[in-house]
Amino acid sequence: MKPVTCEACLSEKNPELKDVFENVDFVQFTTSRENVEILRQLVELFSAKPLHHVSPDILGDAYEWILRYFAPQKAKEGEVYTPREVIKVIVEMLDPKPGESVYDPALGSSGMLISSYQHVKDEKGETGVDKLFLFGQEANHKTLALSEMNLYIHDIRNAKIVLGDTLLYPKFKACPERKRRNTEGVKTFDVVIANPPWNQDGYDEEVLKKGEFWRERFHYGFTPRQSADWAWIEHMLASADENRGRVGVVIDNGCLFRGGKEKAIRTSVINNNLIESVILLPEKLFYNTGAPGAIIILNKNKHKKRNDKVLFINASAEYEQHPEVRKLNRLGDVHIKKIVGAYRNTPLQDVEGFSRVVEMEQIKENDYNLNVTLYVFPEEEMEEIDVAKEWEESKRIERELLVVEKKIEGYLEELKGG
Repeated sequence: MKPVTCEACLSEKNPELKDVFENVDFVQFTTSRENVEILRQLVELFSAKPLHHVSPDILGDAYEWILRYFAPQKAKEGEVYTPREVIKVIVEMLDPKPGESVYDPALGSSGMLISSYQHVKDEKGETGVDKLFLFGQEANHKTLALSEMNLYIHDIRNAKIVLGDTLLYPKFKACPERKRRNTEGVKTFDVVIANPPWNQDGYDEEVLKKGEFWRERFHYGFTPRQSADWAWIEHMLASADENRGRVGVVIDNGCLFRGGKEKAIRTSVINNNLIESVILLPEKLFYNTGAPGAIIILNKNKHKKRNDKVLFINASAEYEQHPEVRKLNRLGDVHIKKIVGAYRNTPLQDVEGFSRVVEMEQIKENDYNLNVTLYVFPEEEMEEIDVAKEWEESKRIERELLVVEKKIEGYLEELKGG
């Protein structure tokens, strides 16, 4: 059977994967003899192994492993793979619940949505997760195909994901009732979560004004052409429900303190009391950059005990060596628990060298700088000293010095006598 015919049959049998088959060029793939042989071996392998009884969780883990395995190569091509440990931190902080909606405007391979789904499933079971509503938008059609396959293998059928440039053309629009009130705009969600492209260029005021709903989304200001970091954050804020919207974004550390247009946006967001927490991550967590990165948690309805305060967490030392990829680090379970625990603490607590609650006035005094190390200095490990041993060592050195001094005195006497 020809590849095109196979694609048509597969698409007909699996209509939910139609976009996958349309966006993957199987004909081009089979022009290589090596690829044909790989495909033949895969077909034989899957034909020999009955998978109908295998749990979607196991199949999903296998697919995630494949994505992670190829992440270093894809990073060289400019694609971003978010470590699942980082996603776990941000999902546990935002804590999506049954009946809520979760939206990822920079979808990638759907890692954020799948982790949100798994979080609710673990907390509330199948009944609870059936009431979770998932949405996502992705600009790259091939990445969208990966995302659809990832959701399918994880047996997640209630996600609505679409193709498009989020910053210019957000696909999820406000409900008809809102439109009748003549305030058309973007749809809003309970949880908005993303790891958008860091320092994405090409989205300055001139470009953003060519897109839809720019007045509603970018009213805090426009980003410089060389970095759209805060444009993503503004879009996410505009997409968050006014009463219970929570936002979590993984972003370049530089957006916390850069000046110019980014500082102007940051200032407005801070003054509107929207930032709940800023977490500095360890370096070398990501496949495409050695930079540490940061998580910013924002809330449209902060608890009164968190009003006019920001929790800074310096997690730069919270890591272990990656077990599979040399020169990479990762967050271990103990580190995830520590970071999330600091965020969930009621009341919030200061932990020397790790976390600190900072009043808004101090942030303003620091010229709206959100650099975590400005507020939380990593605690230096104090080396234990064996006093008795060190005392003996100092005495030994003193004795050796006396011997050397006597020798020098002897040489000097000989020189005088000569």
